[in-house]
Amino acid sequence: MKIDLERFGLKDVPVDPDSVFTFAVGPAGFPDCRRFKVFHQEGPQPAVFWLQSLDDVAVAFPIVDPGTLDLEYEIELSDADCAQLELERAEDAAVVIIVYRDAAAGGTIAANTRSPIILNLQRRRAMQKILQEVHPTLLYRAR
Repeated sequence: MKIDLERFGLKDVPVDPDSVFTFAVGPAGFPDCRRFKVFHQEGPQPAVFWLQSLDDVAVAFPIVDPGTLDLEYEIELSDADCAQLELERAEDAAVVIIVYRDAAAGGTIAANTRSPIILNLQRRRAMQKILQEVHPTLLYRAR
């Protein structure tokens, strides 16, 4: 499969079907977008990745590991969540959060900490977990 990513100025980008993440339910506001591929820009250690919809190429979310923002999550998944993700082992899961430019805050970068994306790295399943209460722990890191 190949897709055109006009946003990034790329044409005929090959997509290995075995690398596609499938959401049982599309992310909030995008119910028809269920197949996604994670891309990143070239470089030794990209900080921002792109969760690119394969169902609507106009839809792409910039995502980061919460640790890059000095956040740590402890998310409890229900049996139904684990079944949806086909998740059998916690170590197969990765948590990422969507970041965006907040126009109301002068264009600063903000993160959607209430709706992290959970990825099953082995089975290539994904879900957006809407949290009622969020208490991500701010980590102190000496710089």
